[in-house]
Amino acid sequence: MALEDRNRVVILEDRVENISGAEFPLSFDAQQPSRSLEELKNSLDIKIVHITATEIEFDLIGVDASIANALRRIMLAEIPTMAIETVYMINNTGIVQDEILAHRLGLVPIMADPQDFNWKLPEDPPTDQNTIVFKMKVECMKNQSAAADETDPNKMYINSSVFSSQLDWDPKGDQATRFADKPIKPIHDDILITKLRPGQLIDCEIHCQKGVGKDHAKYSPVATASYRLLPEIQILEDITGDDAELFRNCFPPGVVEVVNEGGVRKAKVVNARKDTVSREVLRHKEFEGKVRLTRVRDHFIFNVESTGAISPETLVSRALDVLMEKCDISKAALAKAIKGDMSDE
Repeated sequence: MALEDRNRVVILEDRVENISGAEFPLSFDAQQPSRSLEELKNSLDIKIVHITATEIEFDLIGVDASIANALRRIMLAEIPTMAIETVYMINNTGIVQDEILAHRLGLVPIMADPQDFNWKLPEDPPTDQNTIVFKMKVECMKNQSAAADETDPNKMYINSSVFSSQLDWDPKGDQATRFADKPIKPIHDDILITKLRPGQLIDCEIHCQKGVGKDHAKYSPVATASYRLLPEIQILEDITGDDAELFRNCFPPGVVEVVNEGGVRKAKVVNARKDTVSREVLRHKEFEGKVRLTRVRDHFIFNVESTGAISPETLVSRALDVLMEKCDISKAALAKAIKGDMSDE
């Protein structure tokens, strides 16, 4: 395979070619024997495309898929957050069993920066430095002001639905002072935990601690973290007239537009990034030999949605810090192994 195709995954009608990476020297014709560290640094780039309070879309360019996937997995499983770990059930007369109720509570994301807290080991007692305490006491009662013919439980009863907003933070030690500007609470107030009917009661104390997603999914700071390769559409021959309209309709809106050049309608790729690579265009004989679909192997489009505990830009930054720490550990272990081999000789 030629060097110019090294960074392209080729999409054909019935298969995908050049899917395996080969980032070692002399893998391709005319390739240089090796790449210097400086060349790798110059080829690496990160571009933020879109960012909101909970979502970020960015491009990671110039790295192998192993690096991109490592970054994705770190965001999913190795960035610590605070989550509910222990529920002390004092009284529960609702229909949902204690274990199920505790599990539902555990999945409620908590607004608290994990860097403000220490890790809690199994033998450590709970303190204001490693534990957040919530209390919840909710009792369902009849609404005396409801109409006699009312059928809506939300109007017939008080506290018929228990939401995450009913978790009351109970500051310990100096937490009230430390977090005066940003009180600790559930990220979303409208998460339904359970339902009650008159006479039913839930009374519990809830402890949160620091953890990571590889121990339990409730600690994962992301709702989704995914990447895809940048699509590339090459028009090899002009596609004009009615064929141009058909060609445009083979792609999602915004990918291809029909422009007028010299009185001739012609198909033009305007934003290949939006393409889902459905290969619909390859089903039409009119375009055989006129279009080539590829994906850029070292250009990754990341889409990350935070649960809200950590801002998306901070999430990516912390994931990169963890990745660099892993590299340092690997370098130290490799240097120690090499030193050991040399001493054996």
